[in-house]
Amino acid sequence: QVQLVESGGGLVQAGGSLRLSCAARASGRAFSGFNMGWFRQTPGKDREFVAGITWSGGSTTYADSVKGRFTISRDNAKNTVYLQMNSLKPEDTAVYCCGRVVRWPATSRDFGSWGQGTQVTVSS
Repeated sequence: QVQLVESGGGLVQAGGSLRLSCAARASGRAFSGFNMGWFRQTPGKDREFVAGITWSGGSTTYADSVKGRFTISRDNAKNTVYLQMNSLKPEDTAVYCCGRVVRWPATSRDFGSWGQGTQVTVSS
């Protein structure tokens, strides 16, 4: 199992940037062996896949809506996954959750466990 805690969310103006972090605490199999990802949720909408990264960091995947603006990365020595978000838009407003990806390439349905999330609000 893995416990995940997200941080770094907040209120930002359109065009601004935020960097989200996801600290993992894993028992048994090491965090460094997990594919990881981010998804986002807004009330009344389906979960939306945002980005994924393989266990080594050698492969990444992004939703079309964030491609070119967001970058996922990881530091296995720190058991942490990051999401750098640039050129933010009001439609990026959501709760962002990181999770363990159980199938690759990932979709919004392929998360086996996830954290409580961090709120990102982008004002126009």
